[in-house]
Amino acid sequence: MRDFLFTETRSYEESTDESEEDESEEEPKLKYERLSNGVTEILQKDAASCMTVHEKFLALGTHYGKVYLLDVQGNITQKFDVSPVKINQISLDESGEHMGVCSEDGKVQVFGLYSAEEFHETFDCPIKIVAVHPHFVRSHFKQFVTGGKKLLLYERGWMNRWKPSVLHEGEGNIRNVKWRGHLIAWANNMGVKILDMISKQRITNVPRDDISLRPDMYPCSLCWKDNLTLIIGWGNSVKICSVKERHASEMRDLPNRYVEIVFQFETEFHISGLAPLCDQLVVLSYVKEISEKTEVECCARPRLDIVQPLPESCEEISSDALTVRGFQENECRDYHLEHLEGESLFYIISPRDVVVAKERDQDDHIDWLLEKKKYEEALMAAEISQKTIKKHKILDIGLAYINHLVEKGEYDLAARKCQKILGKNTDLWEFEVYKFKEIEQLKAISRYLPRRDPVLKPLIYEMVLHEFLESDYEGFATLIKEWPGDLYNNTIIVQAVMDHLKKDPQNRTLLRTLAELYTYDQRYGRALEIYLTLRHKDVFQLIHKHNLFSSIRDKIVLLMDFDAEKAVDMLLDNEDKISIDRVVEELENRPELQHVYLHKLFKRDHHKGQRYHEKQISLYAEYDRPNLLPFLRDSTHCPLEKALEICQQRNFVEETVYLLSRMGNSRSALKMIMEDLHNVDKAIEFAKEQDDGELWEDLILYSIDKPPFITGLLNNIGTHVDPILLIHRIKEGMEIPNLRDSLVKILQDYNLQILLREGCKKILVADSLSLLRKMHRTQMKGVLVDEENICESCLSPILPSDASKSFNVVVFHCRHMFHKECFPVSNTISPVQFCNICSAKHRGPGSTILEMKK
Repeated sequence: MRDFLFTETRSYEESTDESEEDESEEEPKLKYERLSNGVTEILQKDAASCMTVHEKFLALGTHYGKVYLLDVQGNITQKFDVSPVKINQISLDESGEHMGVCSEDGKVQVFGLYSAEEFHETFDCPIKIVAVHPHFVRSHFKQFVTGGKKLLLYERGWMNRWKPSVLHEGEGNIRNVKWRGHLIAWANNMGVKILDMISKQRITNVPRDDISLRPDMYPCSLCWKDNLTLIIGWGNSVKICSVKERHASEMRDLPNRYVEIVFQFETEFHISGLAPLCDQLVVLSYVKEISEKTEVECCARPRLDIVQPLPESCEEISSDALTVRGFQENECRDYHLEHLEGESLFYIISPRDVVVAKERDQDDHIDWLLEKKKYEEALMAAEISQKTIKKHKILDIGLAYINHLVEKGEYDLAARKCQKILGKNTDLWEFEVYKFKEIEQLKAISRYLPRRDPVLKPLIYEMVLHEFLESDYEGFATLIKEWPGDLYNNTIIVQAVMDHLKKDPQNRTLLRTLAELYTYDQRYGRALEIYLTLRHKDVFQLIHKHNLFSSIRDKIVLLMDFDAEKAVDMLLDNEDKISIDRVVEELENRPELQHVYLHKLFKRDHHKGQRYHEKQISLYAEYDRPNLLPFLRDSTHCPLEKALEICQQRNFVEETVYLLSRMGNSRSALKMIMEDLHNVDKAIEFAKEQDDGELWEDLILYSIDKPPFITGLLNNIGTHVDPILLIHRIKEGMEIPNLRDSLVKILQDYNLQILLREGCKKILVADSLSLLRKMHRTQMKGVLVDEENICESCLSPILPSDASKSFNVVVFHCRHMFHKECFPVSNTISPVQFCNICSAKHRGPGSTILEMKK
């Protein structure tokens, strides 16, 4: 529960003990403000007895019989002297144009505020309540009720006369009445009744729960939530009643409406007033407590609670204790709660005070968050509601948040928030940077400084760079790499770096940073020198990016010493800028690097560096023998004699064998394989490649007295040379390793060859038979002969013009046709005739005769 104390000008929250702060983290639901101005003047001399509210104005009744009309700020706009004694009730119609007033001396007045219409009546007993019809402004709704010992209904009839009728009596004084639509609810000593003005029937009686309480000291509170929902508060009991239509089958002699209690619960304290707030309730409670000093029960501050009704209980949403003037002397009947529908405004009336309670808006929510130092939540709330908040600005909240973080020492978070809060405001950015400088935290904000849109003054960036340069070389280098070079004066920073290099000339971080600064300043030559000295990986990127090939013509060795692979790729990719001849010349004193370059060049294109192929033979022989043989095989420009000379000098057998064979000296090559390598498999492979019978003969002759070689030949030459030739030459009695296995393999190879031949023969026979059948089917088909065909001999139409005459035609399967008499007689005695035309070209299937007669 929160405690509230009010002043004339504003509302604020503090504990009863002003030395202690309220530590509650729960945000209040309502805000409070004392109604001042004219109200203050009135209550200094008089006391409030009742009040009613309208959207246009307020009407306040006092103990001295005065009625004041007030604006919403509490200023007096009109005053009525109604009676010399207490005003008990004021009633307004919905239009706010007619007012009903009753007082303790029995006077009742109903009059128009803007018209001369007026009703006066004085009763012989105090009149506690008066209620005008909600639509009193209309001529056919000129009705009002009064309550003392009886509930009387006054209706204006013929000749503008007011006719009274008794609605209820006999159950004590009428204590409260509320009129809504066609329903009137009132409370007397026994309970609450509801009357339907259409049927003029009383539809319910809700009895009082606690009959021990005096009804004059603890009066009933009534409030219509809507046209069919009545809220009743009496003692510490709350009931929410719903008026419903009775089904036609249930009516009989009953009213056509009935009331159902939908919610019922009890409160901790006695109720002085009720009002709806959406689906919740606002409850004004009268509180008594035991004094710690005197141990006597005394009046405490009234409470305003917001509760959520449940079927048989309620849930407390918020609870506020209100420090109203003179609360120590007030009774339960002295407090009243009035509300203005649609605006969630609640008026708490006591004899010496009038307090207005409002639902807290987003500005109030932000106020509370700021008070609790929840700046991030306040900033988020302001951003979400920036179109509706009136009191706060997002920027002001953000700046307060940054200051708060700085005060807490959370410098990095404060700097990070600057990006979002300061946005593109350069003045604020520069102000914050200087503030961080004062607390020696420039490093914290450096990462978040804007680099594009907006851009701050160069001095700001230079100030941050100098801060890093004095204490953190790595951080300085990072900023130089990340920040665009146009943010600051490059010359100033270069000079500062040079000054530091005088103290530490070998500092690699400073040298690398200086190279980057030179790059930003387009002094690429100096940057390149530093990168090469440092052997920095970005040197190649720098050359490519800024086309510095003219600057590296004399630095090729340095580049290749640093990274030969990248350097060669770059040089080969840019032959148009640095020629092959220039590179080879530069690398003349570094043959190992020269070889790397020429080797990659050869891999890319076998012909580009052909003038250096002779040189490459020596380079391969010296630095890369594994690639020498592939080079000799792929190159068509290297001199074979020179290559042979070098290989023989270095005793490179494989390379020499290849060169000898390429030069046509296969026998010498074979001899070298046999004598130097002693490798029969390689010799056999070489012989197979050459496919030379004499070479096989030389191989057999060389191997005939070497049993291991004979074994190798027996195992491998079966498919190239007849093994019998080798077997016949083997000397009798010679021991040959694995002879049996070799002979078995020869026999297996022979059987395999036989099987392959038989398989091929079967396939050929099957294919021949298939093709023969296809040809036979083709030749058995008829041949179309019509008027368009001609005799291949006389070139006249093959068919006679007179179809009745007999004729003979010779037709061949090749589609050549002859008249029988035009067909030349064959000189052979063979019964088969062939087409002369096709026979002149070749004799084959399809040229045989097909004779046609008619």
